[in-house]
Amino acid sequence: MNPLRRTGGGSLGPAWGSWIKLSSVESTEIMAKAGFDFCVVDLEHTLMDLNAVLAHIAVGQGRGMRMLVRVPDLRPSLIQRLLDAGADGIVAPHVDDAETAARLVECTRFPPHGVRGSGGTSRAGGWGTAPRAEYLSRTGLAIGQIESVAAVRETGRIATVDGLGALMLGPADLGIDAASLRGAPPVAELTATARAAAKAAGMLVGTAVGAGAIAKAAEEDYDFIVCGNDTTTLAVGATGLIERTRRLAPRAATEHEEHLT
Repeated sequence: MNPLRRTGGGSLGPAWGSWIKLSSVESTEIMAKAGFDFCVVDLEHTLMDLNAVLAHIAVGQGRGMRMLVRVPDLRPSLIQRLLDAGADGIVAPHVDDAETAARLVECTRFPPHGVRGSGGTSRAGGWGTAPRAEYLSRTGLAIGQIESVAAVRETGRIATVDGLGALMLGPADLGIDAASLRGAPPVAELTATARAAAKAAGMLVGTAVGAGAIAKAAEEDYDFIVCGNDTTTLAVGATGLIERTRRLAPRAATEHEEHLT
């Protein structure tokens, strides 16, 4: 089962996802209710603990949404625990070469193809009720992030790594890296190059963008797009609400005073 397929209405266009950065499971439930196809719980840029991650995974999957987790690094022990918690896939940052991609795949697979240990009594194993063969056949989708100029140059090789499920382009980090290198191509050119190389290898390819870049990303040939996060969605909504309220409040007060006179 492809965790990056569309689960909402219609079958055309990319699957749409959101980062989850808050520990509260309400974030995931709101995203599921809103109609997102998948969410990515972010352990790279948050202080979230594993109990919160488990809750996010369970709530999201219970609402029919696919749940991925972005890890901060390629620690096999952490990735194993996340997959045992039932994560549909693992997103790894800074996959700059084929060797790093191969290590990611190894972390998601059981021997002889990987280093993941058997934990059939976990949630992924149905708390010990799933048949062993069924449990061992469940390997989480391995997704590598392309976030540097070096990674763009290596995308063709990275995309051929056996067992790698998808690539996600990271324009933010890619832009920072490109700015530090004299003569580096523009970010738009770099993402187009990486996307074409991934597609040529038959690899699923996605990206992560902010609200201002959603329309452009939707016009490009991506299979999935992470188009926001819970923290910014809340912050923008709260800021807009209080700004509208403060604009309306003086007018309402004036109208009230005029009515009294």
